Amino acid sequence: MSKESGNTENPIENVQSHDWNKERLEQLKNLMPDLFTNDGQLNINELKKVVDPNLVSETERYEFRWFGKSNAKREAFTPTDATLVFDEHRSVNPTESDNLIIEGENLVVLKLLSNSYRGKIKCIYIDPPYNKDKDFIYRDTWKQNKKAYWEDSEMIENGLKIDTNSESSGRYHSNWLNMMFSRLLIARQLLSENGVIFISISDEEVHHLRKICDEIFGEENFEGHIHWRRRHNQPNDKTKMIGLVAEHILSYSKNKEEYKKAGVGKVDLTGDFSNPDNDSRGDWASKPWKVGSDQSGSKYTITNPYNNKEFEGEWMGEESTYKKLLKDNRIVFPKNGDGFPRKKYFRFEREEEGQCATNWWSHKQFGHNQGANDEMTSLFGVKNIFSNPKPKELIRGLIQISNAKTDDIVLDFFGGSGVTGQSVFELNEEDKLNRKFIVVQIPEIINQVEVAFIAGYKKISDITIERNKRVVKKIISEKKAAQPVSFNAEFNEQEQLKGLGFKVFKLQKSNFPRVEYAPDPNKTNEENIEVLKKYIRDKEAQLISAFNKEELITEILLKNGFKLNYTLTKQEQFTKNEILFATDGDKETLVCLDGDLAEETVEHFKKHNEQKLIVLERALDTTKKWNLKHYMKDNFKAF
Repeated sequence: MSKESGNTENPIENVQSHDWNKERLEQLKNLMPDLFTNDGQLNINELKKVVDPNLVSETERYEFRWFGKSNAKREAFTPTDATLVFDEHRSVNPTESDNLIIEGENLVVLKLLSNSYRGKIKCIYIDPPYNKDKDFIYRDTWKQNKKAYWEDSEMIENGLKIDTNSESSGRYHSNWLNMMFSRLLIARQLLSENGVIFISISDEEVHHLRKICDEIFGEENFEGHIHWRRRHNQPNDKTKMIGLVAEHILSYSKNKEEYKKAGVGKVDLTGDFSNPDNDSRGDWASKPWKVGSDQSGSKYTITNPYNNKEFEGEWMGEESTYKKLLKDNRIVFPKNGDGFPRKKYFRFEREEEGQCATNWWSHKQFGHNQGANDEMTSLFGVKNIFSNPKPKELIRGLIQISNAKTDDIVLDFFGGSGVTGQSVFELNEEDKLNRKFIVVQIPEIINQVEVAFIAGYKKISDITIERNKRVVKKIISEKKAAQPVSFNAEFNEQEQLKGLGFKVFKLQKSNFPRVEYAPDPNKTNEENIEVLKKYIRDKEAQLISAFNKEELITEILLKNGFKLNYTLTKQEQFTKNEILFATDGDKETLVCLDGDLAEETVEHFKKHNEQKLIVLERALDTTKKWNLKHYMKDNFKAF
């Protein structure tokens, strides 16, 4: 086939069998893009590290291959034996909502969520520490003395420095990169195929963040670099040549093509919205129906039905379309009927009439620092309760362009003031969708001289939770005010409270005791076996007596891939054991936490082996365990 024909296919490929090697490499890249170089080649050394880190011997320097990078990757994929426990006291309307606020160190929390929520997060927004000395970044590992840094990074030999890297630069950036790298690796696993992530950052690390995101998400999935003007006033800093008025937001999709297929969202319409004619559809603005001078449209005569004034020109749509709009009260004639016709568009029509986002976000549309501070003051009744919160308008815009809709989950694992939760609540109230959020915040201790501590908040996570509690209360009050006559009678109905609440979970050590037994070399083998048996009995007794059933069930289900919105229903047909049916909407199983599984129960599951069952290891003797495993196979698990 000639070039002129436009056929660029390789004729050899057309007669070959399917290239499975190529497909397998593409599958590997989709699964783990961090194993590939920027030009798409498989990095064999990175693959070897997955199999066994000891297979690769290398010295890391602060370049793009900074000190600690390999350890950060290993740490990301190293399992944790921690768990999450439900905090009913600090939750709000937990039975009416699947929203989650989790108090705990975010790397461990992400690991715990990575099985249950893998591929289920539509939108991630994070506002991580910006790598400034005043920022909190895990102080136990964040500050290294210079000597320790050089020795750890193997840049000292016989007391002499053998690398020209700046001491402060290497130490400073490497720790921040390690902190971000491990968390973003897990974050990618959590994203749905059509999901997107947005990361706020300042000048100090934006170029480094772009590099690690290219590696983790793939350079081809870079969606854009938003410049957001965070200040509404002009800076007057005499110590800087260029005053800081903007921050950066980097955006990456999990899979650019899938994101596009699912639909790219639009930001709020701009315009002077009002409702002068009391249209039942709410506030509206208008735009010209007449085409511009550089456009072409449909030619016909329009007559104002109210004063018979005629207008000639080229219009945005066909005459039949115009007549439908006129009948639907979507055409207005300004200037007391003398102006050219304009088409109404309503605030709720963002999907149809909204604007494509650009890479410059104005403070007028997407909020600014002072407005965010004022919002916190309004909610808490005291100024300066939190330093530098993000405005809800900014998060709202990011959620909108992510195109998150009903049942989609928005994740923020640097929760801070809790603005992401508020943004989801208020956006849901406006467009009547039911997005859900997961907000994670480390329980960072607040300095005793801070306003927040004096106001009674001991940890940053206390503020995260309290803000969203006050937002729920505010929305419910507004609903009540909007329906003064009938609201009180309808308030307890499920539909009124749907989505208005959240469950609080806390990170804690596993309920399952860790094995710390070691044989005594001074004892015989038989004596050590007896000591081991006693150790196991004591630990099993501790498991039953020291921890409550609800916490144990949460840990078991979470580590079996259940989401935290699971429900439990007691199965009344079992008389010898308490059997609970657990489901999160996607997965389901039966659970028994009794200390002994009755023969009658075992016989039931031998006959109904299509059901799934989870029990405690200590509830079984050898025969019961063999029977259940033999008849139920993979449907049976013992913890």
